Amino acid sequence: MRNESGFTLIELVVVISILGILAAFAIPRFISLEGEARISTTQSLAGSVRSSAALAHGLWLAQSSPASVSMEGATVNMTNGYPTADTIDDSLADFTGFSFTAGANGVWTKDGSPTPATCSVTYGPPAAAGAAPTVTVATAGC
Repeated sequence: MRNESGFTLIELVVVISILGILAAFAIPRFISLEGEARISTTQSLAGSVRSSAALAHGLWLAQSSPASVSMEGATVNMTNGYPTADTIDDSLADFTGFSFTAGANGVWTKDGSPTPATCSVTYGPPAAAGAAPTVTVATAGC
């Protein structure tokens, strides 16, 4: 008499069913993590923009209010004591994963987001001396 070992058909069906149930709950959670990751990177870029504007302002004050300052070898033009919208990107070391557009405001849009226009960081230079710049985060389209 031979003694064979292995799984029966019923055991295999039960294991496959359990894996299917686990996958039905796990897959939606992994899908939502991608959007949350885009939101987090967008918010952290906004923090970096705020920090770089504050550092440029500190450098501007220390150098007695010049028209431009040098940060990491890049020239950053200043207006009202803070970087201009077209040179704020030069004050950042790295913004990989984002595309920058200069204009009246500097706008970084997240590459690969479903609607990049609403997954962005916007920098607005101060309108008057003594005012602070504005940094706005849009995460609805992330």
